[in-house]
Amino acid sequence: MSVEERLIDLEIRLSRQDDLVDTLNTQVYQQQKKIDELEKLCLALAGRLREVAVAASQRQMPVDERPPHY
Repeated sequence: MSVEERLIDLEIRLSRQDDLVDTLNTQVYQQQKKIDELEKLCLALAGRLREVAVAASQRQMPVDERPPHY
């Protein structure tokens, strides 16, 4: 293989690697956006769960109350 052919081969490889790096960067960016969305959702759900737990603990249920179907 001549020096020129080797140089062309290296340039082709470099070009393909640049394309791969760009593709991977795009993928990582999209995954990070999704992770951020899921973290926000988890925080919102945890907050809502705390609210429901507090509301349930504040509600007092009579011990001897008959169920409504009696």
